[in-house]
Amino acid sequence: MDQLDSMRIFVAVADSQGFAAAARQLRLSAPMVTRAVAALEKRIGATLLHRSTRVVRLTEVGERYLADCKRILAELAEADAQAGGAHVVPQGHLVVTAPVLFGRMHLAPVLLDFLREHPQVTANALLLDRVVNLLDEGVDVALRIAHLPDSSLTAVRVGQMRRVIVASPDYLREHGEPRQPADLARHSAVGVSFGGGLASPWMLAAEPGQSGKLVQGPQPHMQLTLNGGEVGIMAARAGHGLARALSYQVADDVAAGRLKIVLADHEPPVIPVYLVHAAGRRAAAKVRAFVDFAVARLRADPAVSGLSRPSPAGPAN
Repeated sequence: MDQLDSMRIFVAVADSQGFAAAARQLRLSAPMVTRAVAALEKRIGATLLHRSTRVVRLTEVGERYLADCKRILAELAEADAQAGGAHVVPQGHLVVTAPVLFGRMHLAPVLLDFLREHPQVTANALLLDRVVNLLDEGVDVALRIAHLPDSSLTAVRVGQMRRVIVASPDYLREHGEPRQPADLARHSAVGVSFGGGLASPWMLAAEPGQSGKLVQGPQPHMQLTLNGGEVGIMAARAGHGLARALSYQVADDVAAGRLKIVLADHEPPVIPVYLVHAAGRRAAAKVRAFVDFAVARLRADPAVSGLSRPSPAGPAN
């Protein structure tokens, strides 16, 4: 067995956290998998895995070596794909990721239409509310709603999102509509905490239209805090108080009059939306084709592009 085969087996053992699971995945015998990893450790002169009866864990050296193995194997696959014409005709397996709600509402329809046009491409959509490392997790394209740090990745801007505060018309009739940030102290709200602790404070512009100068003023009473915004939007529709959301998450509710945007003049700056991928112009045809297809579709979607602002008032009720 050559070193590349041993590296593939080691990656499978590390990813599945077990020799037996890796053997089943690779359709090899368990002793063969064990011998391959042992031979690899002997070859490089270091222990890559801590073994016990229940679990297999990477050593510190093993963690670094795993990253190198994945990079080398990915480069080899890229070379094979380029030689085989995958840089000319979209083909092969495509992995894309996006936030859960955005993926369901906007990216999944785009991906389905793309696959319909490109029958030689298969795809896996990872809808996750966390930042995915493209290289470490084998992802081709990611949709990011964020200000991006400088990196070697290629980013194409497709739109922007407002951070809005919404409530149901019934709630606002009963409790009044906040007209300035200080009014929030008189209201109830559903908070969001991505770290599992206290709800993140609502930062707003102290003066109308001055989104570059945000302040943390009086906060609403947050009886319920969640680790994601979707249930908060549902609670706002049911009249439990104010909720904060990205504009795409509530666009349909605002248009239908189920929710109303408040304090629109005090919103923070918009958040850009990007499609991100690696390899730039050297990307495989499947990646370049999907990015081109998705950029055109997403930029044409008013809820993504930001060209259409949901009315703060919503339809008459």
